[in-house]
Amino acid sequence: MSIRLTSAKFHVLGARLACLAVIAPLAGCGVNRTLPPRAVASDYRDRHPVVLADATNSIDVFPSQHLDYATTGRIRDFVTRYRRFGHGQITLLAPVGAKDQHAVRGGVDAVKHLLEESGVAASVFVGTYPVSDPNLAAPVRLSFQGVRAKVAGRCGEWPADLASASSLEGWDNTTYWNFGCASQTTFAAQIDDPRDLVAPRGESPADIESRMRAIGNVRKGADPATQWNVKGSNISAVGGG
Repeated sequence: MSIRLTSAKFHVLGARLACLAVIAPLAGCGVNRTLPPRAVASDYRDRHPVVLADATNSIDVFPSQHLDYATTGRIRDFVTRYRRFGHGQITLLAPVGAKDQHAVRGGVDAVKHLLEESGVAASVFVGTYPVSDPNLAAPVRLSFQGVRAKVAGRCGEWPADLASASSLEGWDNTTYWNFGCASQTTFAAQIDDPRDLVAPRGESPADIESRMRAIGNVRKGADPATQWNVKGSNISAVGGG
């Protein structure tokens, strides 16, 4: 009886040792194959990602005592963006020290009047800033805090030498740190709605007339596809020539 128990114990102990012998190499491989992350990302979109940030949205306008069509459009677009993405107050900074301060004062009053017409007068804070050179045009600066797409870091940083003669630094045939930063910045500046980077917009309502026309053609056994007829004209025959 005791011999059988001892034999069973040896069988159990042998099975356990066999399992440990199989698991140990696998565990060692898992530890040895874990590589540290790259110090410098190889893709410019990883080095200079476009992110959504709570940043300053600002424009400079150059008004006269009567706002022209282009200046009025820029200010109205600014107000629209403030209502969509902004929070807090709108800051209006008037220049001080310009050559024609009287004209500047009239332009500031015109901008304030347009902001009142747009319904945001209660959110406007008026301040001033000094003009460094009176011979240059002094704009009225409008700004607000809100969501904006921007590059996470700054462009123009050079942490490594591009072509070092005294070492092998820069000889690894990889893109330099600033590569793609300007393109990413331009891309972020062209985004109309920064929220499009996070989620797609909702679908607009379907065209009922187009849908019913296609369904009617299917019921009649006709091809529901749209046919486009493009008629070219001879440029030499334009104007009776």
